[in-house]
Amino acid sequence: MRFFSVLAAAVSLSLGGLVFAAPTTLKSVERYQGEVSGKYIVKFKDGVSRTNLVNSLRSDLAVDDLEIINAIAVTLDQDALNVLRASDDVESVSEDGIMHAFATQTNAPWGLQRISQNTRISSTDTAALNYRYEYDDSAGEGVDIYVVDTGVLVSHSQFGGRARWGASFVGTSTDGHGHGTHCAGTAAGSQFGVAKKANIIAVQVLNSSGYEVRIHDATNRAHLCSYKLRRHQRNVRLNYVLTQARASGRPSVVSMSLGGAAASSLDNAVASLTAAGVHVVVAAGNSNVNAQNTSPARAPSAITVAASTIADAKASFSNFGAVIDVWGPGANIISSWIGSNTATRSISGTSMATPHVAGVVAYLIGKDGNVSPAAMEAKIKSLSTKSVLTGVPSGTVNQLVHI
Repeated sequence: MRFFSVLAAAVSLSLGGLVFAAPTTLKSVERYQGEVSGKYIVKFKDGVSRTNLVNSLRSDLAVDDLEIINAIAVTLDQDALNVLRASDDVESVSEDGIMHAFATQTNAPWGLQRISQNTRISSTDTAALNYRYEYDDSAGEGVDIYVVDTGVLVSHSQFGGRARWGASFVGTSTDGHGHGTHCAGTAAGSQFGVAKKANIIAVQVLNSSGYEVRIHDATNRAHLCSYKLRRHQRNVRLNYVLTQARASGRPSVVSMSLGGAAASSLDNAVASLTAAGVHVVVAAGNSNVNAQNTSPARAPSAITVAASTIADAKASFSNFGAVIDVWGPGANIISSWIGSNTATRSISGTSMATPHVAGVVAYLIGKDGNVSPAAMEAKIKSLSTKSVLTGVPSGTVNQLVHI
């Protein structure tokens, strides 16, 4: 809903015939921290009538009259805005923001509660599904999350028709392992997911065994591994994601719970995606080593995610180092699985932390509007809960993702 207003036709202001006091300084405009409607709320001082201003507008245009606060909501060009900012009859001018309803979930896994509160969870029961997740009901609506993984069981009840098959580079069209379905559920599942209204698009680059599957493409291939699967090299065409994201015109996020040895080709592919406005979230890896020599974790424009536990500690397996941008819940995470449309499983890894953050990116886009990947990375860092994790090595950021 609109803040103090409803949707109305764009209004241009004619100030002819109005007399304002001589300007001294321009009043500041109160900026709304979120999505805005494009209108301004102009509040007049007590005793000042809105009638003269409203009557000065062309009869075929409309103004939202906010009698309750002696104000109007109106679209203004810069000149008209400045005249009102200078008027002694005007008390304040503010942007008209868009507000959303909040929702509360009480059957969430622990990771969702942790990313929606600033304090440590008192319980240590990772198997429970009675945690509380408070979130904006926009919930990532209109955002596409490309899960580059083993595929996704798109018919799973967690997705409610929001998941679809995109492309397979291994010759099948089903998730034969479960890893990709698990990640998709954490990103956008109805019970297990961060962004519960986002779309999931399956991009299968790993087969059911996690073995190497080579796709011969001279210009768009990179060596990957899955940290929760077998660590083998493989190639993936991220160009598919780029083409699809451009064609859809929708905000797009890539969640890649994959990685391996340093590979400039993969780092460059990530850079191409982010340069095109596609957000890329990647796993730090599960070898308890510095991730500086792994790809795509080291890719500068990716959001690289390390894994934490319910006790707010570094997960023992998680990689670390200066390339880490943020931490996310990654130990004993319950999410969707294969075998049936209601199957679940609890597994661990930076693979599980990554879709938490990918979901947060989609969530923030749905709530506040899209921004550049660089701006989103800065926003993720700014919103994170600082200095709460134990066991974080020196030279690694101590900031836990937060919505």
